[in-house]
Amino acid sequence: MTMSQGSLYIVSAPSGAGKSSLISALLKENSAQDMKVSISHTTRAARPGEENGTHYHFVSVETFKNLMKENAFLEHAEVFTNYYGTSRLWIDEMISKGIDVFLDIDWQGAIQIRKNMPEAKSIFILPPSREELARRLDARGQDSKDVIEKRMAQACGEISHYNEYDYLIVNDNFDVALSDIKAIVRAERIKQDKQACKYNDMLDRLVAQ
Repeated sequence: MTMSQGSLYIVSAPSGAGKSSLISALLKENSAQDMKVSISHTTRAARPGEENGTHYHFVSVETFKNLMKENAFLEHAEVFTNYYGTSRLWIDEMISKGIDVFLDIDWQGAIQIRKNMPEAKSIFILPPSREELARRLDARGQDSKDVIEKRMAQACGEISHYNEYDYLIVNDNFDVALSDIKAIVRAERIKQDKQACKYNDMLDRLVAQ
Protein backbone atom coordinates (compact mmCIF):
# COMPACT_ATOMS: atom_id res chain seq x y z
CA MET A 1 0.00 0.00 0.00
CA THR A 2 1.43 3.38 -1.04
CA MET A 3 0.65 6.63 0.76
CA SER A 4 -1.52 8.92 -1.35
CA GLN A 5 -1.19 12.68 -1.10
CA GLY A 6 -3.45 14.77 1.09
CA SER A 7 -5.67 17.56 -0.21
CA LEU A 8 -5.73 21.29 0.45
CA TYR A 9 -9.18 22.65 1.29
CA ILE A 10 -9.90 26.36 1.02
CA VAL A 11 -12.78 27.27 3.35
CA SER A 12 -14.39 30.71 3.13
CA ALA A 13 -17.48 32.35 4.59
CA PRO A 14 -18.75 35.68 5.86
CA SER A 15 -18.13 36.33 9.56
CA GLY A 16 -20.79 34.58 11.62
CA ALA A 17 -21.55 31.77 9.16
CA GLY A 18 -19.86 29.19 11.40
CA LYS A 19 -16.77 28.40 9.32
CA SER A 20 -14.25 28.25 12.18
CA SER A 21 -16.62 26.22 14.39
CA LEU A 22 -17.16 23.67 11.61
CA ILE A 23 -13.43 23.28 10.96
CA SER A 24 -12.75 22.91 14.69
CA ALA A 25 -15.47 20.27 15.08
CA LEU A 26 -14.18 18.33 12.07
CA LEU A 27 -10.61 18.24 13.41
CA LYS A 28 -11.79 17.40 16.94
CA GLU A 29 -13.52 14.27 15.63
CA ASN A 30 -10.45 13.24 13.64
CA SER A 31 -8.72 10.53 15.67
CA ALA A 32 -6.40 9.50 12.81
CA GLN A 33 -4.58 12.86 12.90
CA ASP A 34 -4.65 13.00 9.10
CA MET A 35 -6.23 16.48 9.03
CA LYS A 36 -4.74 19.80 10.12
CA VAL A 37 -5.69 23.46 9.92
CA SER A 38 -3.13 25.78 8.37
CA ILE A 39 -1.50 28.23 10.80
CA SER A 40 -0.74 31.59 9.19
CA HIS A 41 2.33 33.77 9.66
CA THR A 42 1.57 37.29 10.87
CA THR A 43 3.43 40.43 11.90
CA ARG A 44 0.76 41.56 14.36
CA ALA A 45 1.33 41.22 18.09
CA ALA A 46 -0.09 38.20 19.88
CA ARG A 47 -3.35 38.84 21.72
CA PRO A 48 -4.01 37.56 25.26
CA GLY A 49 -4.33 33.78 25.20
CA GLU A 50 -2.72 33.35 21.77
CA GLU A 51 0.29 31.07 21.48
CA ASN A 52 3.03 31.16 18.87
CA GLY A 53 2.77 28.11 16.62
CA THR A 54 -0.76 27.31 17.78
CA HIS A 55 -2.84 30.30 16.70
CA TYR A 56 -0.31 32.03 14.42
CA HIS A 57 3.38 32.07 13.68
CA PHE A 58 4.28 35.53 14.99
CA VAL A 59 7.20 37.05 13.10
CA SER A 60 8.77 40.47 12.60
CA VAL A 61 8.03 42.63 9.55
CA GLU A 62 11.62 42.13 8.38
CA THR A 63 11.30 38.33 8.62
CA PHE A 64 7.96 38.38 6.83
CA LYS A 65 9.30 40.52 3.96
CA ASN A 66 12.31 38.23 3.60
CA LEU A 67 9.95 35.24 3.34
CA MET A 68 7.99 37.12 0.67
CA LYS A 69 11.19 37.63 -1.34
CA GLU A 70 11.88 33.91 -1.05
CA ASN A 71 8.40 33.14 -2.44
CA ALA A 72 7.68 31.26 0.78
CA PHE A 73 3.95 32.06 0.84
CA LEU A 74 1.13 30.53 -1.19
CA GLU A 75 -0.77 33.73 -0.46
CA HIS A 76 -0.18 36.84 1.59
CA ALA A 77 -1.96 40.09 2.31
CA GLU A 78 -1.60 43.31 4.25
CA VAL A 79 -4.54 43.99 6.57
CA PHE A 80 -4.63 47.18 8.64
CA THR A 81 -0.81 47.60 8.48
CA ASN A 82 -0.18 43.96 9.50
CA TYR A 83 0.95 41.18 7.17
CA TYR A 84 -0.56 37.69 6.98
CA GLY A 85 0.68 34.76 4.91
CA THR A 86 0.26 31.02 4.30
CA SER A 87 3.43 28.91 4.27
CA ARG A 88 3.99 27.07 0.99
CA LEU A 89 6.63 24.74 2.48
CA TRP A 90 4.48 23.62 5.43
CA ILE A 91 1.44 22.88 3.28
CA ASP A 92 3.53 20.98 0.72
CA GLU A 93 5.08 18.94 3.56
CA MET A 94 1.72 18.06 5.12
CA ILE A 95 0.12 17.11 1.79
CA SER A 96 3.11 14.93 0.86
CA LYS A 97 2.55 13.01 4.13
CA GLY A 98 -1.07 12.28 3.15
CA ILE A 99 -2.50 14.89 5.52
CA ASP A 100 -5.50 16.99 4.48
CA VAL A 101 -5.00 20.69 5.24
CA PHE A 102 -7.84 23.16 5.86
CA LEU A 103 -7.19 26.80 5.10
CA ASP A 104 -9.56 29.30 6.74
CA ILE A 105 -9.29 32.25 4.36
CA ASP A 106 -11.31 34.95 2.58
CA TRP A 107 -12.23 34.98 -1.12
CA GLN A 108 -9.31 37.23 -2.06
CA GLY A 109 -6.78 34.87 -0.50
CA ALA A 110 -8.60 31.98 -2.15
CA ILE A 111 -7.88 33.49 -5.58
CA GLN A 112 -4.15 33.51 -4.84
CA ILE A 113 -4.24 29.93 -3.53
CA ARG A 114 -6.09 28.64 -6.60
CA LYS A 115 -3.55 30.36 -8.84
CA ASN A 116 -0.63 28.68 -7.04
CA MET A 117 -2.35 25.37 -6.30
CA PRO A 118 -5.15 24.83 -8.84
CA GLU A 119 -5.71 21.31 -7.48
CA ALA A 120 -6.95 22.75 -4.15
CA LYS A 121 -10.62 22.15 -3.35
CA SER A 122 -12.72 25.08 -2.19
CA ILE A 123 -15.74 25.20 0.10
CA PHE A 124 -17.96 28.21 0.78
CA ILE A 125 -20.08 28.26 3.94
CA LEU A 126 -23.38 30.17 3.68
CA PRO A 127 -25.75 31.35 6.43
CA PRO A 128 -29.40 30.36 5.85
CA SER A 129 -30.48 34.03 5.76
CA ARG A 130 -29.31 37.58 6.41
CA GLU A 131 -31.53 37.68 9.50
CA GLU A 132 -29.90 34.58 10.97
CA LEU A 133 -26.42 35.90 10.20
CA ALA A 134 -27.21 39.16 12.04
CA ARG A 135 -28.64 37.18 14.97
CA ARG A 136 -25.48 35.05 15.26
CA LEU A 137 -23.20 38.08 15.14
CA ASP A 138 -25.25 39.77 17.85
CA ALA A 139 -25.35 36.60 19.98
CA ARG A 140 -21.57 36.50 20.15
CA GLY A 141 -21.64 39.57 22.36
CA GLN A 142 -18.19 40.51 21.06
CA ASP A 143 -18.94 43.39 18.72
CA SER A 144 -20.67 46.75 18.95
CA LYS A 145 -23.75 47.52 16.86
CA ASP A 146 -21.60 49.55 14.44
CA VAL A 147 -19.15 46.67 13.95
CA ILE A 148 -22.02 44.24 13.36
CA GLU A 149 -23.50 46.57 10.74
CA LYS A 150 -20.11 46.74 8.99
CA ARG A 151 -19.79 42.95 9.06
CA MET A 152 -23.28 42.61 7.58
CA ALA A 153 -22.40 45.08 4.81
CA GLN A 154 -19.21 43.13 4.05
CA ALA A 155 -21.13 39.84 4.02
CA CYS A 156 -23.02 40.71 0.81
CA GLY A 157 -19.79 41.33 -1.06
CA GLU A 158 -18.20 38.16 0.29
CA ILE A 159 -21.21 35.97 -0.49
CA SER A 160 -21.29 37.26 -4.08
CA HIS A 161 -18.13 35.17 -4.73
CA TYR A 162 -19.84 31.86 -3.88
CA ASN A 163 -19.78 30.81 -7.55
CA GLU A 164 -15.96 30.68 -7.53
CA TYR A 165 -16.01 27.67 -5.17
CA ASP A 166 -16.29 23.93 -5.79
CA TYR A 167 -18.72 23.25 -2.94
CA LEU A 168 -21.45 25.22 -1.16
CA ILE A 169 -22.66 24.34 2.32
CA VAL A 170 -25.59 26.09 3.99
CA ASN A 171 -25.01 26.13 7.74
CA ASP A 172 -28.63 26.08 8.87
CA ASN A 173 -28.22 22.99 11.04
CA PHE A 174 -24.66 22.62 12.40
CA ASP A 175 -24.65 18.81 12.47
CA VAL A 176 -25.90 18.60 8.88
CA ALA A 177 -23.31 21.15 7.72
CA LEU A 178 -20.56 19.18 9.50
CA SER A 179 -21.80 16.00 7.83
CA ASP A 180 -21.62 17.77 4.46
CA ILE A 181 -17.95 18.68 4.99
CA LYS A 182 -17.18 15.10 6.01
CA ALA A 183 -18.87 13.88 2.83
CA ILE A 184 -16.70 16.19 0.70
CA VAL A 185 -13.52 14.95 2.37
CA ARG A 186 -14.59 11.32 2.04
CA ALA A 187 -15.46 11.72 -1.64
CA GLU A 188 -12.11 13.38 -2.38
CA ARG A 189 -10.23 10.59 -0.60
CA ILE A 190 -11.84 7.83 -2.65
CA LYS A 191 -11.25 9.41 -6.06
CA GLN A 192 -9.67 7.03 -8.53
CA ASP A 193 -6.18 8.57 -8.58
CA LYS A 194 -5.82 8.55 -4.78
CA GLN A 195 -7.22 5.05 -4.40
CA ALA A 196 -4.98 3.80 -7.23
CA CYS A 197 -1.96 5.22 -5.41
CA LYS A 198 -3.04 3.86 -2.02
CA TYR A 199 -3.88 0.36 -3.31
CA ASN A 200 -1.25 0.14 -6.04
CA ASP A 201 0.07 -3.30 -5.02
CA MET A 202 -3.41 -4.76 -4.56
CA LEU A 203 -4.52 -3.47 -7.95
CA ASP A 204 -1.47 -4.97 -9.62
CA ARG A 205 -2.36 -8.36 -8.15
CA LEU A 206 -6.03 -8.01 -9.11
CA VAL A 207 -5.30 -7.29 -12.77
CA ALA A 208 -2.40 -9.72 -13.13
CA GLN A 209 -2.96 -12.35 -15.81
